[in-house]
Amino acid sequence: MNAHSETLPPAEAGPTSLGPLPAEGGTPLIGRKVPRVEDDRLLRGKSRFVADLAARTDALCVAILRSPHAHAEIERIDDDAARQMDGVEAVLTDRDLEGIGTLPCDWAPPGMLWEVQHPVLASGTVCYAGQPVAAIVARTRAQARDAVAAMDVRYKLLEPVLDQEAALELGAPKVHEPGDNVALRKRRAGGDYERARRSAQIVIARRLTNNRLAPSPLEGRAVLSDYDPVTHSLTHHSSSQLPHVHARALSDCLGFPAHRLRFVSPDVGGGFGAKLGFYAEDVIVALAAMRTGRACAWIESRSDTLVGTTHGRDHVQYAELTATRNGRITGLKTRIVADLGAFAMGMGPGIPAINAGLSVTGPYDIPNVVSEVTAVYTNRMPTGPYRGAGHPEATCLIERMVDELAMELQLDPAEARQRNFVPPEKMPHKLPTGFTLDSGNYADNLDAALSAFDIESFRKAHGSSGRRIGVGIATYSETSGAAPSMGMAAVGFRRAGHESARVVMHPDARVTVFSGAHSHGQGHATTLAQIAADALQIPLSAVEVVQGDTSVIPFGTGTYNSRTMAVGGSAVHRAAWRIREKLARIAAVKLQCLPKEVVYAEGTFTARRRGLRGRAFLALRRLEDRVKARVFNRITGLDLPGGVRGRQAVPLAEAAREAHLAHDVPLGLVPGLDETEFFDPKDMPASYGTHIVGVEVEPRTGHVGILKHVIVDDCGQVINPLLVAGQIHGGAAQGIGQALMEDAGYAPDGTPGATSLMDYALPRATDLPDFEISHTVTPTKLNPLGAKGAGEGATIGAPPAVVNAVLDALRPLGVRDIRMPLTPERVWQAVRDAE
Repeated sequence: MNAHSETLPPAEAGPTSLGPLPAEGGTPLIGRKVPRVEDDRLLRGKSRFVADLAARTDALCVAILRSPHAHAEIERIDDDAARQMDGVEAVLTDRDLEGIGTLPCDWAPPGMLWEVQHPVLASGTVCYAGQPVAAIVARTRAQARDAVAAMDVRYKLLEPVLDQEAALELGAPKVHEPGDNVALRKRRAGGDYERARRSAQIVIARRLTNNRLAPSPLEGRAVLSDYDPVTHSLTHHSSSQLPHVHARALSDCLGFPAHRLRFVSPDVGGGFGAKLGFYAEDVIVALAAMRTGRACAWIESRSDTLVGTTHGRDHVQYAELTATRNGRITGLKTRIVADLGAFAMGMGPGIPAINAGLSVTGPYDIPNVVSEVTAVYTNRMPTGPYRGAGHPEATCLIERMVDELAMELQLDPAEARQRNFVPPEKMPHKLPTGFTLDSGNYADNLDAALSAFDIESFRKAHGSSGRRIGVGIATYSETSGAAPSMGMAAVGFRRAGHESARVVMHPDARVTVFSGAHSHGQGHATTLAQIAADALQIPLSAVEVVQGDTSVIPFGTGTYNSRTMAVGGSAVHRAAWRIREKLARIAAVKLQCLPKEVVYAEGTFTARRRGLRGRAFLALRRLEDRVKARVFNRITGLDLPGGVRGRQAVPLAEAAREAHLAHDVPLGLVPGLDETEFFDPKDMPASYGTHIVGVEVEPRTGHVGILKHVIVDDCGQVINPLLVAGQIHGGAAQGIGQALMEDAGYAPDGTPGATSLMDYALPRATDLPDFEISHTVTPTKLNPLGAKGAGEGATIGAPPAVVNAVLDALRPLGVRDIRMPLTPERVWQAVRDAE
């Protein structure tokens, strides 16, 4: 199948049809609200999601038999009846997986005590409800599901452990033998917290929780695999955020030669971190294709999503804050108990240990810090990355504690924050936990949000409604664009920090960008094209972006941690500029000038006025021409045709064509316009922002309504404001979902509390306000674009702002805390308890 690419409608044929080009100077495409170029194709039904591709083939259908129990021994699997059923082509159990590896853990940070990896199919014991036990391969989905129902599995129930604190208790059931349930202990300290506590005028201690969430992208996971026995090659389509990383995982798991594996991730309908994990279904479907000799496909149901795809968050947090009476925070001690679920899967262990544990100070200048993280195994679905991945958990902790400090001192919550921000003159600022904030002006950002919200006017406008009115503030910072590669190795992250880009200019001056990043809804076909078109000063319609196919793209890391613009976009920018510099060298030959004297504007190369060095260069160029002519004559017996010299201008299309023909180029210049860049930044830029939320709460029913939500974001240089606004809208919606309604809980016997969207509440349009978005712009110096991450910030800032607003509304009634999500029942009960 074709490589995944996003292409604008082609212009008329011929190099002169490129249309008007941007003028030199400024950034005419970067920073412009360009509509997404991929939407026309998607809205017209010309999508290429994995399920679409599977529907166009005669692929066999795979169904998964999952454990109904949280913890049990498998005594017997009787698959005789299933094997005899009409349409069944194969049945796979653990007996059929000899030599197949386990699912990898990508992030085992320092402090990891033992790493229990997820088996492809359960062997001997099941450790969570939803764990794959067997697979059926049949001609239709209905036949596969019927065969799953006919499987007879005998279980011996074992006592489960379903709470991370219960897992730490003496005598708690063991999820795995022979060790205990503690998977990881990580401690990081800076300054002298004990001294700060002894001298503190204010000490505040709280126990907080961060609820378990089920990422629910619009498109579930899907896999289509096809094995060619003639070439011994495997073409594997998967709804993945990390095509190259998952190709390596599949190759390792199967013991399959990497050079014969083509991993394709076509259109992807959302990921939010859930599609960063490498799952059993990828291995099962590939193995089924190899065993049956037929293409095989598995399409996730919504129930599969809720019980078989990694969950996010799920922390119990203990925080102690010390401060002076004037509101200056002097110390912070935190202890996070994180639930990894039944296995160390994907990025699971690193998220609490590194992302959360090292980010607990947020944007605040807190000199004395102790951060402890304990991650445990339980009999629940493994946890992994979910939008923000550790930063929302850390931000909820510190923002709740800063609000508690403000209440203790009867201080304006905004003022409490202003007194503790890291000031811009201290940037870059190394946090006591080790992370570095590269740049930022947090006070100005908060001031902009306060000005946009106007808290006093809001309270006056809504204070007579009869309901309780509250305003909540949250600020956040997020180190994004995971890098550099050497630094990732130091924290046990088994991925690269660089990103690849290959930029090719064709003889007609059109451009193809091959990017190792991968879009799952962000609009990379637009933003990466903007970056390339801007560097080369060509129209957006002349650029095509290709992603998601390991057979045509240089090794790429993929998309997560808001890294695509900062890292992947920078790779595109550098590769495109190298092409522009090569074109200038070619144009210099025809213009008879130094390459540095070449000016490029509006699609045309011209020469500046020549100085003494330029005239000397002209003499050398003429000598070079005579040498080339003699060599050409000696080889061919003909005279060198030579280009027209002393030109006033050279069009881009002519220079591009000359680069490929190499008839009249500088000696030693390699023909073609094909540049590859692996951009590996020195550190991670820190995005930041402020959320201010106004709510009304009905104490008699517990209903919370969001009346106003102001967001001031700072993601450095904004590539496309329209797409950034979309990212902020979506991120804020997910943050509000966590704050008010989403909870992937479990029953006391370990049965998932949510197995469909009848049980798991997602925010709807009627639950959301009209978001008011603006920006401050603090470019980073860590990449040539000045860009920082934009995709996760709103999910980080929204939950604590909503919670702080609700508590502000109910504090006069005596309510001091409510555990997320703040459902109507919990709000109502908190009011009753306070009364």
